Amino acid sequence: MRGAGAVRSAVAGAACGVLLMSLTSCGSAGDGGSAQKDDATPGQAQRADTRAVDLKRIPHVGDRLQSQIPAKSRQVVAVYGEGRDSAVSTVVLYTKHGTTWDRTRSWPAHNGKKGWTTDHHEGDKRSPVGVFTLTDAGGVLPDPGAKLPYTESASFEAPHYWAKSHWHDFDYVIAIDYNRVKGTSPSDPTRPEGQSKGGSIWLHMDHGSGTSACVSLSKSGMSYLLRTLDPEQHPVVVMGDKAELKA
Repeated sequence: MRGAGAVRSAVAGAACGVLLMSLTSCGSAGDGGSAQKDDATPGQAQRADTRAVDLKRIPHVGDRLQSQIPAKSRQVVAVYGEGRDSAVSTVVLYTKHGTTWDRTRSWPAHNGKKGWTTDHHEGDKRSPVGVFTLTDAGGVLPDPGAKLPYTESASFEAPHYWAKSHWHDFDYVIAIDYNRVKGTSPSDPTRPEGQSKGGSIWLHMDHGSGTSACVSLSKSGMSYLLRTLDPEQHPVVVMGDKAELKA
């Protein structure tokens, strides 16, 4: 366990405590939907066209974002959004061997309930488009063998006045390094670019529908990423809708 002092505040009633602010950024009681079974395949979520071998670059990602992937990164989590205003996406893990990328694993996923944006702000219900590092993890559940620094705390629990389908959203989380301080617990509320730019954007467990800005996938998918993403491989996430990703 690491950084326990950063997650001591509890969520209580309607008070807007430190952790509640973080949780509100990731999901909300009004998201609705039912919990999705592990590794379910909802309609168009699977993408057979990303199964190429000997890939020299991440598929379906244009030069603008491709150039932002650090040369030292050997693990890329690609989030392929179905459309600018869609909450449906697919998460694909790519691993670099030598000079080529292998498509390692994929999962159906959800993103912000209103889709995607290149100018994310607090409360817009859209996930930010871009390339972001992945450095810190945590959750309610014990460390499943994460390679990223992991903070276990019951304080990650979603408020129980949220819909029951959301109660396990934060059993596992991986912080997306958007407007946050790297090297801290995902629940750290510090936002270097200011509150209006939003923050507390995570990969977390899916509840079957769109989020407030995070990306969600199955429990087994989160467990796999936690056990696989390695700081020594400098993992990043490349995320956005199909049109922005290709730009």
